[in-house]
Amino acid sequence: MIRTVTLDRNQKPTKEQIRQIEEATKREIVFDEDSPELTPAMEKAFRLAAKNRNTQKNMSVS
Repeated sequence: MIRTVTLDRNQKPTKEQIRQIEEATKREIVFDEDSPELTPAMEKAFRLAAKNRNTQKNMSVS
């Protein structure tokens, strides 16, 4: 089951949310055809894309 929670910058997670995160860290990662394990080349490309995205975010004026 996937849960998505959006926190406000100043909002602290609840004890229940922290417990859920701690439980999730104990689970094994399950890869499948929709979410395959990344090869080193795929991981490098992903990191570069995220870095470029973050650079663009920081350059935009609000």
